[in-house]
Amino acid sequence: MLHIPDERLRKVAEPVKEVNAEIQRIVDDMFDTMYAEEGIGLAATRVDIHQRIIVIDVSENREEQLVLINPEMLEKDGETGIEEGCLSIPEQRARCRVRKK
Repeated sequence: MLHIPDERLRKVAEPVKEVNAEIQRIVDDMFDTMYAEEGIGLAATRVDIHQRIIVIDVSENREEQLVLINPEMLEKDGETGIEEGCLSIPEQRARCRVRKK
């Protein structure tokens, strides 16, 4: 897990060209890492893999895994505030502005 101020966190992730066994292994490892760190989401860049992969599981029982490959924000609508943490900044939380949609 990379932590701020590691410069590798600033590297722009490359698109995934093909979903194959290697990408599946990365996704599986990312879920293992995210759960071990007690997170609810993890971008591949945080584990020094600079591909556009995000894993998410906000369920309490860890049974609702969501994988995003090459995600794009197509629309923005409104803002709201929520408290968030970041696995790259351990033990700190802050109120953040996020999009409603």
